[in-house]
Amino acid sequence: MEWLKTIHVSSVALSFFGFFLRGIWMLVDSQMLQKKWVKILPHFIDAILLISATGLLYVLQWSIFDKNWLLTKIAVLFIYIGLGMLALKPGRPKAIRGSAWGAALLVYIYMVSVALTKSSYGFIEWLL
Repeated sequence: MEWLKTIHVSSVALSFFGFFLRGIWMLVDSQMLQKKWVKILPHFIDAILLISATGLLYVLQWSIFDKNWLLTKIAVLFIYIGLGMLALKPGRPKAIRGSAWGAALLVYIYMVSVALTKSSYGFIEWLL
């Protein structure tokens, strides 16, 4: 099970690093965003992330409905994905894309804090 968790956490880190880097490239109008591997690799990493998450749920015999923090994490994941799509999709003003990218980074930090604390409050709990 430890190897599965390692794959999951590594995928989380790689996915975030890729999103962060693509956001920087978006802000500076880099031609790197047009490279084929830059468009394909994130989908591969995210597939591994999803498969490892599903595997962990199965191995640990967890139900997302039994743990509020997992439901929170999944709901916030959809917000992160939506903001990420808004940030990286060409054609919108850079101010909107940059704001969505920044918001997505904050949502990511919250999502990781929910996973680490196993609390729906995440880092907000530390602030209260």
